[in-house]
Amino acid sequence: MELFLGIIFGVIISYWGMSFFNKKKGVQQTERQSVVLIEKIKSVCKLISVEGDFAEIYHYENTKNRFLNLITSKKKAILLINAKAHIGYDLSQIQLESDTNKKEIILTHFPEPKVLTIETEVKYYDKVDGFFNKFDASDLTGLNKEAKTFIIDKIPESGLIEAAKKEALDTILMIEQLLETSGWRLNYSQLVLPTSKDKQIKDKE
Repeated sequence: MELFLGIIFGVIISYWGMSFFNKKKGVQQTERQSVVLIEKIKSVCKLISVEGDFAEIYHYENTKNRFLNLITSKKKAILLINAKAHIGYDLSQIQLESDTNKKEIILTHFPEPKVLTIETEVKYYDKVDGFFNKFDASDLTGLNKEAKTFIIDKIPESGLIEAAKKEALDTILMIEQLLETSGWRLNYSQLVLPTSKDKQIKDKE
């Protein structure tokens, strides 16, 4: 009889131990999965949402004075700048938290759109050297940098940033679909989108 009770007691202890181990293992796996998912989202890093083309004319002129400012020497050029600007989001800046019990990723912060890349092609027209003031390699390098800055300064008035802000929700929905394929849910009910300081988007029911 004692042997039988000992066997029963041993079976109960073993079952309880296995249940506790499997439950703990399941929690650890869920926590590990949440970390992997968050890193997977952030690994996308830069996501282009809007692309804009620019064609601008830039006038450059430089004057140097010589011999006690008695003689001036002027060099000038006209630059045709063709550029392509990519506006989007740096997803490494988003802030995410995880609720492993609900298998839910909580999105608490979404970054503002920014200029991700600018590709420029510069062509020179009417390039004129001064007698004491000629173009050299460093001048052309500097002009290429100025051309890029010139395009960057044009972006705010182009409407590209505002257009990218309107794509924010589409980007969030893309993240949501990514999580749903892994059996998780995205909660963005408290998120304030960059389109409006007072506008919140409601979490899907």
